[in-house]
Amino acid sequence: MSTLGEAEGGATHGSHRAVHSPVVQLVTRLNIGGVAAHVLLLGRELAHDRPTTVAAGQPAETEGEMTDPAVAVRHVPLVRPLRPATDARALAAVRRLLVETGATLLHTHMAKAGTIGRLAGHSLPGRARIRTVHTFHGHVLDGYFSPAVQRAFVEVERRLAVRTDALIAVSDEVRDALLELRIGRPGQYQVIPYGLDLGRFLAVDGPSGSLRGSLDLGPEVPLVGILGRLVAIKDHATVLAAMVHVPGVHLAVVGDGELRPALEAQAAGLGLGGRVHFTGWSADVPGALADLDVVVLTSRNEGTPMVLIEAAAAGRPVVATRVGGVAAVVADGFTGHLVPAGDAEAVASRIGLLLADPVGRQAMGRAARVAMADRFGPDRLLRDVRALYAALV
Repeated sequence: MSTLGEAEGGATHGSHRAVHSPVVQLVTRLNIGGVAAHVLLLGRELAHDRPTTVAAGQPAETEGEMTDPAVAVRHVPLVRPLRPATDARALAAVRRLLVETGATLLHTHMAKAGTIGRLAGHSLPGRARIRTVHTFHGHVLDGYFSPAVQRAFVEVERRLAVRTDALIAVSDEVRDALLELRIGRPGQYQVIPYGLDLGRFLAVDGPSGSLRGSLDLGPEVPLVGILGRLVAIKDHATVLAAMVHVPGVHLAVVGDGELRPALEAQAAGLGLGGRVHFTGWSADVPGALADLDVVVLTSRNEGTPMVLIEAAAAGRPVVATRVGGVAAVVADGFTGHLVPAGDAEAVASRIGLLLADPVGRQAMGRAARVAMADRFGPDRLLRDVRALYAALV
């Protein structure tokens, strides 16, 4: 019997067994990225302790959808934009799901799931109030929407936090930013960093040749990469502008999204057509990372970027913008370089420094790899989440 079972049900005697309370993990969408990987891992591993249901909306086709053969996902009509009619259907669907599963704990991820889910959980009739947990994997309260919309979102999050049993932030930086916005009370928060299956990345040992082969680039060609959705908050425009200042260096843009046509046009307009390669989503991310000399991230806002954790686990140094929880992953000058958001010349300068120093670059990669396994591995995440659930239920 697990320690969690004992915490919930006490010691067992004779035929009595500990009660494992059902939980629903609700996420807006399982688009390719850190949130989806995190939620699927929880759905798979926590099912060993208690009945666990993962429910999600469906992402746009260009975003890609993460799956896990061990996790059956219940689809509900959650959508990211504000759509009153669809949101009302989602609220009703989530309430039905909570009743059907008999969930005593609802754990929500992403803003829309956090809003719809907590409203549903707090309005269930004829039963004890469900416990609610919301994870802020970053937040959409800066850089995503107009100031008026951001103010409205802040007010909604403040009101929801009042009745939420526990708030999780994936880094100290995210927690502190939310508290500055007066969302929740300090005592409600727990900092629980991402936990990811990093085995394939920790196993990277030298170039794979898969990405370079697809781009027809030899091992002698300097190759940097940026991985993720092609959307405004990721600010790919800055890395494209930086490429002008590093002649002879190639850039792999791994991912897809609504801005791909505009970014391809920008690259052509800057005269980078022969050095910038848009690959779409990769089925072999460890292999792609293995072929990169440097990984770049130029986002204007982030929680804890999964791609930086994976890059570090694969032994790749990074150049990243100092935003959100990035500094919780990248030790500036030790495992990579941090630069101001939107500063293309600083990005280019740090790329140049790393490419000019192969020995130092490899040392950074080794240091990054050592730092990742314990801090962002799955065992630590599961311990933290199980302890929180046991305290709440």
